[in-house]
Amino acid sequence: MDPRVLRRFIIIVAIATLVMFSLSVGYKFFTPPPGDYEVRKGDILLGDKQYEEAIRWFDKALVAQPDHRGALMGRALAFIQSERYPEAMAELDYIVELLPKVIEADDLTGRGVLAAAYANRGIIHDRLGRHQKALADYVKSLEIDSDTVSGPDLFYKILYDPRPSNVRDRARYIYEQLQKPEGERLMRVPKLDAKQRMYKP
Repeated sequence: MDPRVLRRFIIIVAIATLVMFSLSVGYKFFTPPPGDYEVRKGDILLGDKQYEEAIRWFDKALVAQPDHRGALMGRALAFIQSERYPEAMAELDYIVELLPKVIEADDLTGRGVLAAAYANRGIIHDRLGRHQKALADYVKSLEIDSDTVSGPDLFYKILYDPRPSNVRDRARYIYEQLQKPEGERLMRVPKLDAKQRMYKP
């Protein structure tokens, strides 16, 4: 065999291998995991307060990827925002039961979602006047991942509200109020409570 032909063949095979490898890596990099596109659409609709349409997109994500944590949390937030608390509670209970079984120790996003689920469940308990349960969920949320539920970043504060409520502040407030005699407790301050934000890592 002619050495020049062999050399040319080896070069062509090497280039073809490199091109195929690059295409494979590029496809994986630019193709989102199943359900992610639908969750992004749902998140946008959630931000626009189109809760029913957001739920439909989160449902599509769950068809593409069962137990997609972003879709589960998105549905819970849509239910909370539309004051469908029993449905939101069922969704959050499911997340709280599911995630400890499936997340790895180094899964920071999974821990963040679990902490957010406890925080959001605490918000529902809080709104329904179940303050002991709210406090327990807030504390659990802070134990799991205090960074996720510590409150919004500087960008959010500048654009929307310089002093929104956060889990740590609300937990401290409830704890302090529960130490007082029942007749002296002030558990609800509607103007301040309205600033309490939902959590979605």
